[in-house]
Amino acid sequence: MSSFAPQRREPGELFGPRFTLFADMLAVGLAAAVASLPLITAPTAFAAACAVLRRSIREDRPVSMGEYVAEFRAHGLRRVLLAGVAVFAAVTLVVLDLALAGAGLPGARPMSWALTAVAVAGLVVALRAAADPEVTRGWRPALNRAATRSAADPMGCALIVTAAGLCVAFVWMLPLLALLLPGPLAFAITAVELRAEPAHDDDAAVGSER
Repeated sequence: MSSFAPQRREPGELFGPRFTLFADMLAVGLAAAVASLPLITAPTAFAAACAVLRRSIREDRPVSMGEYVAEFRAHGLRRVLLAGVAVFAAVTLVVLDLALAGAGLPGARPMSWALTAVAVAGLVVALRAAADPEVTRGWRPALNRAATRSAADPMGCALIVTAAGLCVAFVWMLPLLALLLPGPLAFAITAVELRAEPAHDDDAAVGSER
């Protein structure tokens, strides 16, 4: 059965299960924003948000803040620091390259477009790696798996770029939304990653019946 199957509302229940999931998504987004305040912890904070939302969707149960904290701590201090340093080093390198490309040198415009494409591709792979269910075992293998999935799923990559672009637009229009948007973004990335899983489960069930 698909984990996204419609669920009945209990008699007298004011809000359905989808509203509960929406509230959990916003709460997880706020927790991720708070956990990202040191900046270097931002990659792990987002990965923890993806993990708890994935379990909430797959197991059809509410999220607890204790679960989020436990997921964050599961990465370990060393991986938290390494992931943060790597992300900030990559961002700094891209910004410097774009600044050099825009300095009026010959071929600057094609170079800036190429660097932008590389940055977008890197962002997609990084977001998919954060949503990997085994990212706590190491970011490098998670990045390798994310790159493989990205190459095989261009539509998913387009959806992720759209979700990230919408988040940027929302923050530009109303900066205070930055405190809540990690949750919707984590939910969007997790939903993209889960797209094929229910079909896989259904196929396995059909095969077992045969």
